[in-house]
Amino acid sequence: MDYVYGPGRNHLFVPGPVNIPEPVLRAMNRNNEDYRSPAIPAMTKTLLEDVKKIFKTTTGTPFLIPTTGTGAWESALTNTLSPGDRTVSFLIGQFSLLWIDQQQRLNFKVDVVESEWGQGANLNILASKIAEDTAHTIKAVCIVHNETATGVTNNLATVREILDHYRHPALFLVDGVSSICALDFRMDEWGVDVALTGSQKALSLPTGIGIVCASPKALEASKTAKSVRVFFDWNDYLKFYKMGTFWPYTPSIQLLYGLRAALDLLFEEGLDNVIARHSRLGKATRLAVEAWGLKNCTQKEEWVSDTVTAVVVPPYIDSTEIVRRAWKRYNLSLGLGLNKVAGKVFRIGHLGNLNELQLLGCLAGVEMVLRDVGYPVKLGSGVAAACAYLQNNTPLIPSRI
Repeated sequence: MDYVYGPGRNHLFVPGPVNIPEPVLRAMNRNNEDYRSPAIPAMTKTLLEDVKKIFKTTTGTPFLIPTTGTGAWESALTNTLSPGDRTVSFLIGQFSLLWIDQQQRLNFKVDVVESEWGQGANLNILASKIAEDTAHTIKAVCIVHNETATGVTNNLATVREILDHYRHPALFLVDGVSSICALDFRMDEWGVDVALTGSQKALSLPTGIGIVCASPKALEASKTAKSVRVFFDWNDYLKFYKMGTFWPYTPSIQLLYGLRAALDLLFEEGLDNVIARHSRLGKATRLAVEAWGLKNCTQKEEWVSDTVTAVVVPPYIDSTEIVRRAWKRYNLSLGLGLNKVAGKVFRIGHLGNLNELQLLGCLAGVEMVLRDVGYPVKLGSGVAAACAYLQNNTPLIPSRI
């Protein structure tokens, strides 16, 4: 029973947590087990091997930490850096702001490269900083791949090109919380040293697993990093990896079975197909926004996100009312505008285990809400634009060909 009941299903279109597919729910519907029995280590071993595939790495070492994305951030930082180390980090929205705040509170010296919200990371400034840093005082470049507050995706390949061009040894740390398993991500090819994601995003699980993957270079850095860490210490995990029991403390058995089912679904669909599906849903959403006569918060095509669209509303409308009305009247959950864009945008999440018809239902609901709050949208306009695109671009379901 819902805490606040509404008939039918809740239409969950925030950019995380996302819809959980039925096979994953069924996989998690089980009793507790002894995680020291032979079964759980055997399953954990396969999970660690398969998790590497979603990062597209053969050399990385993954860690499944009972935490959120915020905890995964802290794990990435404290295992590779020492207090007083200099980092470069990009402020482009609420979540990049929070990661910068965490870096500062952990006593790193952060060079903040700030852009207008709706723009991507200013990589020209990064290039200048890296070029000037001949003494290699910059120890890490930290970037959010996909900023969910503004719907902006950054170009990670260019970051690696800059570091390589100047032969700079800085670690490359990436928040892939709302990108991994949805957007193109290539850990090995792009030379990412630490990448991280959260179970509640494109993996379509409940919140509770922070998934971190470390390159050999990052593992080497962890041997001399002097930041205090206990719960997030990779070394504790590595000791148990060698023992073959894998867990330094108690994991959620239910989430492990859910992760097994979620990975199986992703691999059955095929990661390339998953990424293509998110691309279709993102494009269809942007076409709907355009048909409504509204603007995307993302200022350039090169930065658009295929997992979330932040929609800018006219000055006479409070976007918070759109989100409130959608939930109260239509059982539709949309994302609020955060911090600098509070009241100015609402967000449509389109990531995870989601298909074309589900998205169209969301877009229809948004149109009704827009009319409710006084915006003169033509009902059906955005849905029609999205339908036309999806009807021409949606392939047969791979498993049903």
